Amino acid sequence: VQLQASGGGLVQPGGSLRLSCATSGFTLDYYAIGWFRQAPGKEREPVSCIGAGDGTTNYADSVKGRFSISRDNAKSTVYLQMNSLKPEDTAVYYCNAVLDRIDYWGQGTQVTVSS
Repeated sequence: VQLQASGGGLVQPGGSLRLSCATSGFTLDYYAIGWFRQAPGKEREPVSCIGAGDGTTNYADSVKGRFSISRDNAKSTVYLQMNSLKPEDTAVYYCNAVLDRIDYWGQGTQVTVSS
C-alpha cells in the first residue's frame, strides 16, 4: 500500500492549488481517503475526507466553501482543490487511508501561503 501526495508549493493569499494523492496497492473505490495537515508547532488536523462508494465528503469548518475533495478511481487518485488560500492554510498536507485498521500515510507535501 502506498500513498504519494504532490502538488504543494508557494502561493499568494487568495490563490489556488490542487493537491493529488496517488495510491497503489489497493482498490481505491473501496476505501475512504482523508487529507490532513500539520502546521509548524501544531498537531496534525483533519482537513477533508471522501468516502468509499457514493463518495460522501466532509470538510473541516476552517476550509468549508474553499476546498473541494474528489476522487478518480480509474487513476487511483484523490484530489484536494484548494481555493481562496489563506496564510493560515500553510502546512504540510498528508493523505491517509485506513485498511484493516492500519493507518497508511503519504509523505506529505508543503503548502505555503505567503505574499
